[in-house]
Amino acid sequence: MQQLSPMSRGGDMVYIPDDSDFSSFRDQCESLEGWHCRYNKAGVTVWSQGQEESCTVQKIKTRISCKDVPAETLYDVLHDIRYRKKWDSNMIETYDIGRLTVNADVGYYSWKCPSPLKNRDFVTLRSWLPLGNDYMIINYSVKHPKYPPRKDFVRAVSLQTGYLIKANGAGACVLYYLTQVDPRGSLPKWVVNRVSQFVAPKAMKKIYKAGLKYPEWKRKHDPGYKPWVYPEQNTLPSVSLAELSVQHADSLENIDETGLSEDHLSTSDHEA
Repeated sequence: MQQLSPMSRGGDMVYIPDDSDFSSFRDQCESLEGWHCRYNKAGVTVWSQGQEESCTVQKIKTRISCKDVPAETLYDVLHDIRYRKKWDSNMIETYDIGRLTVNADVGYYSWKCPSPLKNRDFVTLRSWLPLGNDYMIINYSVKHPKYPPRKDFVRAVSLQTGYLIKANGAGACVLYYLTQVDPRGSLPKWVVNRVSQFVAPKAMKKIYKAGLKYPEWKRKHDPGYKPWVYPEQNTLPSVSLAELSVQHADSLENIDETGLSEDHLSTSDHEA
């Protein structure tokens, strides 16, 4: 049975997340009930939820304390596509497709999976909400007629993915990352373990480091340009909700990678 996105409300209509969706996302980030701690070292915690044995749809949550990085700086880092190329080594390509509202857009992201797995890509509807000193960015997968699945990637499905950035005193913050993704394939058990033990902690540390370096980088790269803060700077073409539909996982190719062994991993894949 396919899992539905908590953000698609079980139907085919695409809609822009509202306050209740952000509130629900925040509750999931902050709640410990039903979550199993998989990793807890050096200020980074990783939890998982769900059917670990099935090795398909995993729900993973990570948390990192970021001292010396204000919440608004980390919010800028996660929005700034130009800067992402500097720190996100898993990214192959990302770009914005179009604007839905002042705080929602549609975008493309392709992700380098640890070899020997096939690389994945996503088309998602993303929405964001600053709330006092805290910030949230959430997304879920949609279909756009001009961006169908590509031959060189497995089109994966984000049922719900996002960030909660909470201010933590002066000039510091706590970052939560929660993701529930259908990778469109049966993955080997070692992949599931690696995500919680290596991939997720490493990704969180990279975001933290990126936050420390961002102010200096931004000073030299169009410092006043922040369309996620100043919507009048947004030059993306408008996209209508009517052009989009919910990306149901069962309409996509499903591949079986359970037989792939861990032996072919490159050294860089083993770094935590």
